[in-house]
Amino acid sequence: MSTHTAIQLFAIIHFTTIGLSHVVAPRAWAEFFLLLRAKGHAGVLVVAFISLGFGSIVAAFHQVWTGIPLVLTLIGWGQVLKGLLYFCIPAYGLRKLGLVSIERSWMFVFPGVFLLAIAALLTYHLAS
Repeated sequence: MSTHTAIQLFAIIHFTTIGLSHVVAPRAWAEFFLLLRAKGHAGVLVVAFISLGFGSIVAAFHQVWTGIPLVLTLIGWGQVLKGLLYFCIPAYGLRKLGLVSIERSWMFVFPGVFLLAIAALLTYHLAS
């Protein structure tokens, strides 16, 4: 298995798991981010580590700039940028966490559907 294929499989597993979780348990995600917000800047650093962890793996091992795999490369670099932004400007991350509420937990469904769609697209690419 090539490195690009392995990273795409990693992303499919990641996006499917996180996406399904967002769709079926949006309140849990809202509670998670509210917990992080309550920790202040330290909570923002947790989000930064999560973003940088996923993004840096993709950015380091999946430099594909054509076709369907391009989507994964762009998401990976986007996550690296988000991690960098949250690490360097935690007040910005705290403002973003301030948008989360239990009453608006349904909003987590949309990113979940997006992640599931990306997982399906990557699965289609690997199968073809």
